[in-house]
Amino acid sequence: MPRTSTRDYLQLHLVVLAWGLTAILGKLIALAPVDVVVGRTFLAALGFGGFACLMRHRLALSQGRALGMLGVGAILGLHWILFFWSARLATTSVCLAAMPTAMLWCSLIEPFIDGTHRWRLSELLVGAVMVGAVWLIYEVEFRHWLGFSVAIASAVLAAFFATLSKQQVAGGTHWSIIGFYQMTGACLAALISRPLLEKGILPALPDALSSLWLLVLALVCTVAAYAGFMDVLRRVSVFTVNVIYNMEPVYGIILAVLVFGKAEYMSGGFYSGAGIIIAVVLALPWIRRWVGG
Repeated sequence: MPRTSTRDYLQLHLVVLAWGLTAILGKLIALAPVDVVVGRTFLAALGFGGFACLMRHRLALSQGRALGMLGVGAILGLHWILFFWSARLATTSVCLAAMPTAMLWCSLIEPFIDGTHRWRLSELLVGAVMVGAVWLIYEVEFRHWLGFSVAIASAVLAAFFATLSKQQVAGGTHWSIIGFYQMTGACLAALISRPLLEKGILPALPDALSSLWLLVLALVCTVAAYAGFMDVLRRVSVFTVNVIYNMEPVYGIILAVLVFGKAEYMSGGFYSGAGIIIAVVLALPWIRRWVGG
């Protein structure tokens, strides 16, 4: 692996910062959560398709591979619908506090998908601590129980998406092609689910300001962030990526307080619970070495 530079670390932090902005932008856009996902994924699919054409990658794939990527994209679309819905039901901070649990769900789900059927002792220990932290958040912020529950469901879907995407990326297909098909699948899933979640079949059109935020969400927080992530991944170790990636809720909660002010202020117990979740996720590599599993 090439030597990692300060620029690479800065680039990775900027990518994670962009991802931390997504829940905030979801609240700023004056559209229903499902319509936000439709707009985001439609524009992102165009962006990824444009990247593929510029780099002269063919978008045509075999039917099986294309359907597989569309299906994984559909899971991503449902994850984002629940993600933005959670931010509307509760607060951006509550939504982001649940996202690090996706690592736990990945640990529980992956052995069944890759066929190993084996859990690590370290992951079970982390799971027990996570359960306690989640209980603490429910206990001290019960008024946000519905939004937090939706966020937990969103994190479970994110775990399925990450686990299945890992297999697709390992297949050697260029990231722009994977992104194009996954965003298309996410857009189709959002369109199909819209009549069940909102009135009418067609998504609503955003106003001028919401259109601007939607463009930022699609092009900066989705296409550009994903491109930057895949670029830096060639030079930064997976260990470093995992540590920095889990700074997303930290950045997001800080930005939410700066943007929305007192509306995002929570009790001390909430920050204790969220802090435990984030700290455990960051410490997971050392926990694995300590327990040897």
